Amino acid sequence: MISVNGLSVQFTGTNLFSNVTFNIGDHDRVGLVGMNGAGKSTLLKILCGWQEPESGTIVMASGQTVGYLPQEMVPDAVGTVLEETLTAFSHMDELEKEQERLTSEIAERTDYESTEYMRLLERHNDITERLSMLGGGRRQEAAEKVLLGLGFRHTDFDRPVAVFSGGWQMRVELAKLLLRHPDFLLLDEPTNHLDIVSIQWLENYLSAYSGAVVLVSHDRTFLDNITKRTIEITAGRIYDYKCSYSEYVVQMQERRASQMAQLTNQQRQVAQIEAFIERFRYKATKAKQVQSRVKMLERMEEIKIDEVSTESIHFQFPPAPHSGKIVVEAQHLGKAYGENQVFDNVDLLLTSGRKVAFVGRNGEGKSTMAKIIVGDINDYTGTFRLGAGVVLGYYAQNQAAMLNLDKTVFETIDDIAQGDIRPKIRNILGSFLFGDDDIDKKVKVLSGGEKARLALAKLLLTPSNLLILDEPTNHLDMNSKDILKNALLQYTGTLIVVSHDRDFLSGLTDELFEFRDGAVHEFKGDIMEFLEIQNNQNAPVVQNTQSAQKAATVSKVAYEQSKERERERRKLQNAVKLKEQEIEALETEISNRDAVLATGEAQSPEFYKEYQSIKNQLELKMAEWEDAVIAAEQ
Repeated sequence: MISVNGLSVQFTGTNLFSNVTFNIGDHDRVGLVGMNGAGKSTLLKILCGWQEPESGTIVMASGQTVGYLPQEMVPDAVGTVLEETLTAFSHMDELEKEQERLTSEIAERTDYESTEYMRLLERHNDITERLSMLGGGRRQEAAEKVLLGLGFRHTDFDRPVAVFSGGWQMRVELAKLLLRHPDFLLLDEPTNHLDIVSIQWLENYLSAYSGAVVLVSHDRTFLDNITKRTIEITAGRIYDYKCSYSEYVVQMQERRASQMAQLTNQQRQVAQIEAFIERFRYKATKAKQVQSRVKMLERMEEIKIDEVSTESIHFQFPPAPHSGKIVVEAQHLGKAYGENQVFDNVDLLLTSGRKVAFVGRNGEGKSTMAKIIVGDINDYTGTFRLGAGVVLGYYAQNQAAMLNLDKTVFETIDDIAQGDIRPKIRNILGSFLFGDDDIDKKVKVLSGGEKARLALAKLLLTPSNLLILDEPTNHLDMNSKDILKNALLQYTGTLIVVSHDRDFLSGLTDELFEFRDGAVHEFKGDIMEFLEIQNNQNAPVVQNTQSAQKAATVSKVAYEQSKERERERRKLQNAVKLKEQEIEALETEISNRDAVLATGEAQSPEFYKEYQSIKNQLELKMAEWEDAVIAAEQ
């Protein structure tokens, strides 16, 4: 157990923690939550010993180990992927030497009843169990299993770690940490560099982990699938909930509603007491009661409401300019990097207004396809073209890193703002939480989340009708992700999203393109439906023929349901468009008649009767349009 007692930490004169006390059990699954800057990462650093608190103590049992994966680090590996991963077992050499020493000592002793002999046996047993847990003589087998789970291929094992991107190098660090198997595993945003398949593997691994796990993550689904306890950090205090993240949200809202009710009742009670005191202050016959109520007020402990930040980004994308029916078209498209054929013979057709997701393992070509669409890659095979009138908006996976670090926040936007947008720069930055004190900051001093928000703000400056977002949720907190998702739901253009965040994709896109084994597979439906079918397909093969037939029937039914849902969606969208056309025609007719009335000439009673009838029809069509929009959104 880790016991935290009276923990206090200050940062730039503000209390991150004030006299915080809690425990983490040996098998806990804890999610740390709170606003950006609340102190989640700081708390993990204190728990693992990277940072010292200003006051308070951190106590754990002797011999227990802590492993920590920071949100960002600079790996310094020099060997191959497998060689570097096997360094996780370096401490096992010492354990094996001690095991050999203890075995020899136990064999030589004859004081079988002594306390010292029992102590040697216990220590020998502890080491044997630990070696067994860490893989014992199966080190390479264990290392390969974890590397494959995190997305590496067998062909990657002998490649130098240095040739991989920073995200893949972070996977090696995560693999080493998992293989060390510490008693307490502290992970700060571990899904940032993983794809959906690897995230699901990690979920299963952590769910079966024998030690304690403490997570910081902005991935709701990841938290819900692992954690059984949620610790909220807010205003220097913590609140401990014995539940997963989604249940915590409900209980947190109930707690704050209860606080408000208690405060309201207390304020009402205080007002009544003060009124009594004021009324009878000078009456000798009531002096005793007045004094009693004065003391009552002095003893009353003020109910405090948790300070909840109401700051959040708020924006909407500009209306999409009109484009042709076909937005993206590719035939027999292929792309290779040297001898590595990423994908080949891909046919792709996107029509106007569709919202689709690119999913699949990292390295299968999702970002490559996005770069071909936006024109950053031109050396491909096959044919590719954008439709007529397509105006691109692009958020690259490394968009935040592409910002000019030496420019200020204001200069970053001012450099590309044109026309009527220029006077609105401060308002745009304000909607992304950059206040007057922030706009003159250099980009290089911004946090990862601030850089991500600044990169998103740049997207608003040029209206687009094809928006391509490559991992847009990295470094965004849950509230910001929700607002971005809502803005995208209202976006009127064509949307392509590359993301590993299942909660973000759910309900946002209604069609997927899975990049797998050099090909691209189209799936009509939501991400959760796709993953459910994938999980069923990846389940162990059923030997029983009847069970296999049942599984095939379920898959077929799911596919038919997906097709029916797509037909229904298009039907509802067409109904909305039809109502809009009818409303436009009625508004045109009303406008024409308004122009006639503006002349001041007298009109026949029939004219006014028809005029009112058209207005009534417009009200009716508006109501029908609202119903159609609600049905389509649902």
